[in-house]
Amino acid sequence: MEGFELTVFLLQVLRIWVPYALTSVGATFSERGGVINLALEGLILAGAFGAAAGQHVTGSAVLGILAGVVCGLVVALLHALITVTLKADQIVSGIALNIFVMGATRFGLNLLYGSTMNSPRIEGTGVSTVLFDPLFLFAVASVLVGQLVLFHTPFGLRLRSAGESAETLDTAGVSVSRMRYSGVLVSGVLGALAGVFLAYQQHSFTDNMSAGRGYIALAAMIIGKWNPVGAALASLMFAGAESLEMWLQTGLIPSQLVQSLPYVITLLVLAGFVGRSEPPREVGVPYRKE
Repeated sequence: MEGFELTVFLLQVLRIWVPYALTSVGATFSERGGVINLALEGLILAGAFGAAAGQHVTGSAVLGILAGVVCGLVVALLHALITVTLKADQIVSGIALNIFVMGATRFGLNLLYGSTMNSPRIEGTGVSTVLFDPLFLFAVASVLVGQLVLFHTPFGLRLRSAGESAETLDTAGVSVSRMRYSGVLVSGVLGALAGVFLAYQQHSFTDNMSAGRGYIALAAMIIGKWNPVGAALASLMFAGAESLEMWLQTGLIPSQLVQSLPYVITLLVLAGFVGRSEPPREVGVPYRKE
């Protein structure tokens, strides 16, 4: 690559990295608190739809972001209600919410715009370079602040205790439900912001625009060993693979093989890392007070 092409490639990697990083850091908070969050696809879609609809109605990028976050919080709250309060299966809840949000956004597109494919064009943040995009800067901050909060604050200690030994946390007088709700809601905010970024970058909402990013973010969290910095670095690897896929689409290699590259890398890396990654001891286990 020449200097200019390398710069374009690196900027493209950073642009692709943002939704992976935000979603994987959010998933880290949820699972550190003991709740498996497979609803990441739904969170991204909800955030993207809320942002597109919000900015289209108000004309404001800030209000679009707020609308996206509210939509993500609603989905996250549903997941927390189903899994923490009602103690239903966390994996089933996540998958069901993904399907629900996919259908709900299609219905919303048809209701608001008479289309099941995409919304009208929106301006987004109006920033042309990803390095100056406020959502990119927020993604970087979320990694650093997330690491600090999880491992160097009383809140982080309590959240990690909810995923490691909920009974011990309860004995200490801290509400396990409250901590688990907070972890899921953090994932809701960050997952929704990932969707906002996608909608603003593409200047519209497109049906199923999450396109598997939630599942890759989940893989990044596992590879990163439930650690915000580790998840962000793994997200950078996947972003690099996806960007490389775009650059390799020259016709010399079958397009189907090139398009599968990020998923093949995900499977290969997971095969090497999962056995050595230790999840929180009680993640996925509902807490039932004796």
